[in-house]
Amino acid sequence: MDVNLINPFILAFNHVMKQVGFSEIKSGAMSAKSKDITSSGVILMVGFVGQLQGNIVYVIDAESAKKIASTMMMGMPVNELDSMACSSLSELSNMLSAHAATHLSAMGYVVDISPPGLFQGENITMTMSSNKVLCILFYADGIPIELNITIS
Repeated sequence: MDVNLINPFILAFNHVMKQVGFSEIKSGAMSAKSKDITSSGVILMVGFVGQLQGNIVYVIDAESAKKIASTMMMGMPVNELDSMACSSLSELSNMLSAHAATHLSAMGYVVDISPPGLFQGENITMTMSSNKVLCILFYADGIPIELNITIS
């Protein structure tokens, strides 16, 4: 994977998370990962098509997902991941991915994104479309959010 294709995702995360109400955004570890992603909580997947193809998968544990949904809903308490909370998380993945696609477009790549898919539960396993998965751990006001990216 071309390292220059990663910057749009980092820029998108920093910009969008501040727009939706988070003040401190930090990048954590960056690593290669296997194509099978297992998590308990929420997994959001958005596909990329066009000159670049692949997936971006956002992984958030259940408690963190509730905090993120609450922030996106102007501080409304979120005690469970109901349809309203899941809708806000899906919208966040859509905003992040669309913003990254806009940066990719500015670099000369014609890309489009799919609507997000949301999966929640215990020990969810998602298989990425490529064996080359780049994982970036971010923190939004201390809340961990993992981005897993495959692009070809």
